[in-house]
Amino acid sequence: MNKHVTIATAKVTTVGNSAGIALPKEVLAKLRVGKGDTLCLTETPDGVLLTPYSAEFAEIMEAAEIVMREDRDVLRALAK
Repeated sequence: MNKHVTIATAKVTTVGNSAGIALPKEVLAKLRVGKGDTLCLTETPDGVLLTPYSAEFAEIMEAAEIVMREDRDVLRALAK
């Protein structure tokens, strides 16, 4: 069982014609990010995971998606 600890909340607000959230200082500190940095939102079985953006991780995920797309049938057979 995963242990989840709420460290802060954020309210969705209007930012120009879009919606956004302001992250509290303690969240920015935990993520080690600041104004202008890029974050990565990843869908998980438990919800959405927010992490600092990593160009290296993005390249790895792009390669994995290509393999999954090209070898879909093989991967399905292996999953059985």
